[in-house]
Amino acid sequence: MQLRILGCSGGIGAGNRTTALLLGRHVLIDAGTGLGELTMDELAQIDHVFLTHAHMDHIACLPMLIDTVFSKRTQPITVHGCSATLAALREHVFNWRIWPDFTAIPSPEAGMLRLCTFEAGETRSAAGCGITALPVRHTVPALAYALDSGHSTLVFSGDTADCAEFWGAVNALPQLATLIIETAFADHEQALAEVSRHFSPRQLIAALSQLARPEQVQILITHLKPADQELTMREVLASGGHYRIARLAQGQTIEF
Repeated sequence: MQLRILGCSGGIGAGNRTTALLLGRHVLIDAGTGLGELTMDELAQIDHVFLTHAHMDHIACLPMLIDTVFSKRTQPITVHGCSATLAALREHVFNWRIWPDFTAIPSPEAGMLRLCTFEAGETRSAAGCGITALPVRHTVPALAYALDSGHSTLVFSGDTADCAEFWGAVNALPQLATLIIETAFADHEQALAEVSRHFSPRQLIAALSQLARPEQVQILITHLKPADQELTMREVLASGGHYRIARLAQGQTIEF
C-alpha cells in the first residue's frame, strides 16, 4: 500500500502545502492545501476523505474538491470524522453562506457529499486498508488514524499534544512500522505549543518515551510551522538521536 504526501506543512508560502495524504488512489486523509497538487482526473477518483479534525489547514480544499469533481461523478464523496468535526462542517462550511450544502445537491436524496460519523476505537475498510480512529488531545475534538495494510501499520497523529490514550492505542498495534507525528513549534515557543495543544521538540521527545518497541518504528515529523521549520527539525534531531527520526517531505511516497 502507498501513502502519497501531498502536503505536510503547518502553513503556506514558498511551496509549503498543508496536510493532505493520498492513500492509494481513492482515499484522502485530511484535505488541506496539498490537495491542489492532484490532477483533475486524480481528484475525481477520490471516494473517501478521513478528517482528523475541523481546523482550516486540514479542511481548506474539501469544499473546492467537491465543487470541482461534481460534474465528473455519479456517486457521493463520503467524509468520515468524529461527530464534532462533521457538525462543524455542517454549521460553518456547507451552510449556503460559506459554501453550498453539497449534502443536498443535486437533491436531498442524492447529495454529492455524504457525512459519516467515525469515532475513536472504530475501524473501517477503504483502499484495501483497515483504518482505525485513535484518540488524541487537541483544542477541538480530533482523531489520529492507524492504517493497516495487512503487512504493516502506519499511524498518522493529526494534530495533538501528549495523550496517554493515544500512546496506549499505538502500543496495542502489533505491526506498527511508521509513526507520522506532528511537531508544530520550536522550543522557544513551547508556551504557544502548550496552549494550542501541539508538540514542541522537547515535549515530543519526552512523549516518545511512552512508545513501545521504538527500534522497530520509523518516526516522521510533520506539521512544522514554516517560520521555524529548520530550527524545529534541528531541535528534534538533537534531542531524539536515539530514535529513528526523519522529516516528512511533501511529494514523498511511503510504502507500508
